Amino acid sequence: MAETYLFTSESVTEGHPDKLADQISDAILDALIKEDPHARVALETLLTRGLAVVAGELTTKAYVEIADVVRQTINDVGYTKTEYGFEGDTTGVMLAIQKQSPDINQGVDRASPEEQGAGDQGMMFGFACDETEELMPLPITLAHSLTRKYSDVRRAKPELGLRPDGKSQVTIAYVDGRPRQVDTVVMAAQHDDRPGLEQAIKEIVIEEIVKPVLAMFPGLDKSGVKYFVNPTGRFVIGGPQGDTGVTGRKIIVDTYGGYARHGGGAFSGKDPSKVDRSAAYAARYLAKNVVKAGLARKCEIQVAYAIGEPRPVSVYVDTFGTGAIPDAEISARLQDPTIIDLRPGLLIRRLGLLDPSRVQYYLTAKNGHFGNPTFPWEAVDLAAALAG
Repeated sequence: MAETYLFTSESVTEGHPDKLADQISDAILDALIKEDPHARVALETLLTRGLAVVAGELTTKAYVEIADVVRQTINDVGYTKTEYGFEGDTTGVMLAIQKQSPDINQGVDRASPEEQGAGDQGMMFGFACDETEELMPLPITLAHSLTRKYSDVRRAKPELGLRPDGKSQVTIAYVDGRPRQVDTVVMAAQHDDRPGLEQAIKEIVIEEIVKPVLAMFPGLDKSGVKYFVNPTGRFVIGGPQGDTGVTGRKIIVDTYGGYARHGGGAFSGKDPSKVDRSAAYAARYLAKNVVKAGLARKCEIQVAYAIGEPRPVSVYVDTFGTGAIPDAEISARLQDPTIIDLRPGLLIRRLGLLDPSRVQYYLTAKNGHFGNPTFPWEAVDLAAALAG
């Protein structure tokens, strides 16, 4: 008898207050790295009505007008009108920034990148599966596609009255472990306060956003999809006016939508010496290459580091019974330095994590850090070597 179950993932739009906080932290990081690739950055952003607070640790030779970056990012996302309750040009910006602890720095900086130590302890996970062309789980791929489309439609058709804040949620029916049917789509769409729009918003969202996105996945059964659009009936007050936004609160949206494990560390606002970020990218890179090489249909990789130490303390592989070879053999290949070296300094170099021409962190903070083919850690150039 076939095993059937439902699995759900969510995403948020670029105007969601937490996601906007992520983008601000990463826009500041981009500006600093452009001027000083050796900057040590760990910055958090808090947003509320009329105010942005940037706090954290920063050691750099660069000068960046942080308040200008904050306001420009808010405007770029679309908070440009006072009736939104939050508007870039008039947002107050408060800074509470100090130097990074030298106790940390002495364990990280080395004369040679080969010996650069990890910027913190911790375990990071990477994941890939063959459910989509991007080798990502289908529920989060669909959820991100909806929030991306939402922003595109909002910008292209301002007459529809959509505002920047929004969410998506997708439930997929699986049969024997494979995605079969779209069961439920939930959308929250912030909108203008004008007569008739509350009633019209459901049709607008379904026809302009949801159906065009679902059409991009022709192999899925879409008969009988249940739609929930603004189930409370009204969503005018949103963004930082409606909810406080904080960097790092959307780590499941940023990764695999709950489909895979998470080490707990957020990404945005951190330079790549922090393995919370760089090692999570590397783990995704490895997992994707394992699946691309045909070694497994599904692969989760855990890597763990000790602060100040260059080599990982452990590498663990789980293919959930889909492996073409034993998991231990895959793990051994991933630790073969002739294939890839997992020391942080070499990972940073390989993936171009300090090269602004290859990585703009601001873009990673919009619709997930994985699955976008323009990100260097989405490359599959290790597949042939891993396949042996």
